Amino acid sequence: MKAIDVIAAVLLVVGGLNWGLWGLFDLDIVASIMGGDAAIGARLIYVLVGAAALYQAMSVKSIQMRWNTAATA
Repeated sequence: MKAIDVIAAVLLVVGGLNWGLWGLFDLDIVASIMGGDAAIGARLIYVLVGAAALYQAMSVKSIQMRWNTAATA
């Protein structure tokens, strides 16, 4: 399962950087690389980033147990 965690983390970094660039410079790197925000490649990446976020949000406790970290409250 650690491979899925790493893939999700990479997708979240890509999504975060893309949002940061969009917010600061009105630049959507994913859309620029894939040929526009309506291009199938860009939409696929957006969906994958969203799925990675849902995966991470739903599995925080199991990830903490797997990586032997305690939740801080």
